[in-house]
Amino acid sequence: MRFFENQTQCFKIGTVLAISVLAVLSIFKFIPDLAYTDLEKVQSRGTLIVVTRNSPTTLYETADGKDAGLEYDLIKGFADSLGVTLKPVIANKFSDILPTVQNGHVDFAAAGLSITEERKEFVKFTPSYQEIKQQLIYHRQNKKPKTIEELYNKHIEVIAGSSHSQTLHKLQQEHENLSWTDTELADSDQLLHLVSEKLIEYTIADSNEFMIYRHFFPEVDVAFELGEIEQLAWAFPKTRDNSLYDAASEYLSQIKEDGTLKQIIDRHYGHTERFDYFGTRVFVRHISTRLKYYKNHFINAAEENNLDWKLLAAAGYQESHWNRRAISPTGVRGIMMLTRRTAGDLGVKNRLNAKSSIFGGAKYLSHLIGRMDKDIPEPDRTWMALASYNVGYYHLDDARKITKKLGNDPNKWIDVKAALPLLAQRRWYKKTKYGYARGWEPVKYVENIRSYYDLLTWEINKSKPNSTPEPSSMKILPNIL
Repeated sequence: MRFFENQTQCFKIGTVLAISVLAVLSIFKFIPDLAYTDLEKVQSRGTLIVVTRNSPTTLYETADGKDAGLEYDLIKGFADSLGVTLKPVIANKFSDILPTVQNGHVDFAAAGLSITEERKEFVKFTPSYQEIKQQLIYHRQNKKPKTIEELYNKHIEVIAGSSHSQTLHKLQQEHENLSWTDTELADSDQLLHLVSEKLIEYTIADSNEFMIYRHFFPEVDVAFELGEIEQLAWAFPKTRDNSLYDAASEYLSQIKEDGTLKQIIDRHYGHTERFDYFGTRVFVRHISTRLKYYKNHFINAAEENNLDWKLLAAAGYQESHWNRRAISPTGVRGIMMLTRRTAGDLGVKNRLNAKSSIFGGAKYLSHLIGRMDKDIPEPDRTWMALASYNVGYYHLDDARKITKKLGNDPNKWIDVKAALPLLAQRRWYKKTKYGYARGWEPVKYVENIRSYYDLLTWEINKSKPNSTPEPSSMKILPNIL
């Protein structure tokens, strides 16, 4: 009997244990996150969620609607290595990035973040993938400051929540007369634009960003560097689970070792050192050394598409410096820098073939001119078509709508070019259909082409016998020198 009693007792205990196990399993069924590490959660849902920001050094949208940028390439590579889909999340403002990580709304941040002691209190950083320095930016026409003391009582503006603001706070401990403005309404490109327009006296930029932006804002330059070399890294939430963090650290280590990281950095920054888009002397030299190989192609393509060949040639120079092998970081290539999609639509099989590229670019530009609203007169029609060649037709359309909201004429280039830079400001682009765009770039693009056109016309007329060249529009030149 005792045997049966023991068996009965064991049965009861086993039943209780079984029920307990089932209860635990049922909890995990309804709370699946408890059963996975952070890495397993990412792999289970099939997406990697990363917060970043809009900028040419992090993530931006190309004219044909594709994501690009150094950070994008890095996090896309990491997502691919995990076998999942990347889902980037764009922060509304810079100061939102770290709180978004802390709150667990994303897996981590990849936004060109410097490792600082202040930030390490809230997040944990991966090993660094790039080194930068902070630089004080000023307008070339103003006196170049050489010391912090020369910045006393000056108009300095930086991004709120940035490492630039932290640097100024540290400097203020020894320089109590140093003051500045923290802004959440502008990004690096907008602050550089304000300096170039002399609306503020100084700002601070990271050296990697300024390498890119200086080609679009030639009026500004580096006064001096601030602080020590800084390390850029990804920021993860401070949790006990390091599985995803370890995987990211291993990935960054791997691409450093195999040379992939170096290739990505060169793809995005190498061209900023090799090219000088604003060199008038270089342009004049290229007229005699490069244009002669492609001049007939420009003339024939322009005639076939009812264009001025000098305008087409100027656009080609702005795109590639008349280099038929040119390739941009975003994959556009050839003299007219056609995207793969556009080239396919135009029937261009080899974008690096000079003739094919020029005829394709001429056809595309002619198409864009024809696509402009019939109420837009010339030459505004051509300038807007050139802007859409650069930034995309739909972004231009957004800018025209903003122009109208501002009470200006959407059919006049002078009004539209004032609205285009607003596409880079959150308070404006969030109201548009097609969102953020580097709106200052097509403005510079069109003005440069107009200047190159005037220079080319002047050089051609100068070489004609018994002619007196009149550089009537040379007044544009100071804007690009």
